Amino acid sequence: MSDRRPPVPQATGPLRRNKDADWDAWPVDDYLAENYRLLHPLDVGVIRHHATVYRRFAPGSLPRTLELGAGPNLYPLMLAGAASLRIDALEPGAAGVRYLRAQLDHGVDDSWEPFYALCRSLDPALPDRCAEALRRVRVRRGTAADLEPGSYDLASMNFVAESVTEDAEEFAALCGAFVAAVRPGGTLLASFMERMPSYRIGTGPVWPACPVDEHALRSVFAPRTTGLRITRLAKDSTLPEYGDSGVLLLTAERPAAPAVSAAPGQG
Repeated sequence: MSDRRPPVPQATGPLRRNKDADWDAWPVDDYLAENYRLLHPLDVGVIRHHATVYRRFAPGSLPRTLELGAGPNLYPLMLAGAASLRIDALEPGAAGVRYLRAQLDHGVDDSWEPFYALCRSLDPALPDRCAEALRRVRVRRGTAADLEPGSYDLASMNFVAESVTEDAEEFAALCGAFVAAVRPGGTLLASFMERMPSYRIGTGPVWPACPVDEHALRSVFAPRTTGLRITRLAKDSTLPEYGDSGVLLLTAERPAAPAVSAAPGQG
């Protein structure tokens, strides 16, 4: 049953930015309890969408992929486990890093097994066991500012850029760093909460968010990408009330580098 708690009152003072939140204290246990202890219809929709993208690639054909702001959500990492030879899970918060490393070192919680079963049913190239799919994950503590442009063949980002800042300009900058992280011609895959205001997990503090819609995503990504595609999932009534109106799913490619013309008299 969903948690229909009242919306969080929105601040009227200065916009809070990413640096203003204590991501080391992110409430991992509450977040998992509210969102990922059960396989929700929204998860099914996101997994189906993302699996379609990963199935385009032959097993092991992506040397290096990125999960930006990985947090404690394991299914985006699972989905990359066939196509990618190395998966960098970049996470800024100490609590998120601890959880990820514990899951990789000691085995995933039983609650993740239905998620992996669905992933593998949609992409049979995935290994039989979840642990084998996650063997390629490398957890790194860091932020988008630590990304080296052009380092990845594919970059994935799920419920991150819109849920860490109230500043639309910072949101756009984070998305720009996400795009730049892939090589020219590389693939981008992302999920965004639609129109979600600043929010609360459990009974903890209010976390900053920037409400975005399809127009906002097109404004940010269209000038930076090619092949931009955005689809929408309806709001999931089995999840807690965060004030959102659904989920937006994005795929695109970073434009290929232009061919270098030979200088006159050469070639």
